[in-house]
Amino acid sequence: MTIPSLQSLAIAGAVGVLSGTHAAIWGMYKDAPHEGFGITRFARSVIVGAAVAVALQAVLGLTLPGAPALVTLFGLAYAAERGVVEVWKTFVRDEDQDKYFIPMQFSVRGVPVAHRGARLAAGAAYVAAVALCLFAVARLDRTTVPPGALTSALVGFGVGAIVAVGGAWKDAPKEGFDALKFFRSPGLTALYALLLAPLANGYLLATAAAIGFERATAETYKTFCFPARPRGKFTGKPVLYPEMLARRRRFVPVYVAICAAVLAAGAVALQAAAPGTHAATSRTAAVRP
Repeated sequence: MTIPSLQSLAIAGAVGVLSGTHAAIWGMYKDAPHEGFGITRFARSVIVGAAVAVALQAVLGLTLPGAPALVTLFGLAYAAERGVVEVWKTFVRDEDQDKYFIPMQFSVRGVPVAHRGARLAAGAAYVAAVALCLFAVARLDRTTVPPGALTSALVGFGVGAIVAVGGAWKDAPKEGFDALKFFRSPGLTALYALLLAPLANGYLLATAAAIGFERATAETYKTFCFPARPRGKFTGKPVLYPEMLARRRRFVPVYVAICAAVLAAGAVALQAAAPGTHAATSRTAAVRP
């Protein structure tokens, strides 16, 4: 573990801005035709992404600006930003749910839970369950070094299954259960955990970062491979801001540039982590139970 310098924290902030901007663009691209462009909504992911990336770097002391550390931090910041924002929207925020086909607040069998206290209690239980899962993964870092390929994939698949269960809980009552959609998250998370294991040099960091890359990949696929298909939560809802169908395209070059930068860093990182070389990230005592 290295003591984070101001330079490394600044780099971490930039990585967080990129991850947050990536998430903000696909969110805006799908939602803006239905609810308009809101600078506050857009900036939320950017600000949260930067904040969590700096916090993660302060705790982990990754060896930035090494490519393995950059790739790992991008995935970690992405996962943390998505977690913070989704927990807030699901369990904390009060919002009219009539504009959605699929409720965005915590719901039971597709019916939003109106009682704020009940939602907060459910949110606390959810956060605790996620923390316990991460603690269990961290225990592996005390017993097996370096991470094994098969174990990394299995751990990634298990954590991805938790993500899939959460998505099915929200979507299935309205859309029905789709096995292909359900297993997409575990499959992607397993793949990314396998790729990230030699970069992050630990099950916990690799698995947590894999969640971020799974989200980025799945949402990129859903957003840009099917641009005319409304986001599930707006199924059957009118397009109230048709001008955004054209304006949203202005953000695509930025999105593509971020994807290209991450892919380039990933290629360099995987080359650095190849047999006979040394990956540039360090597993830190801070992430051990």
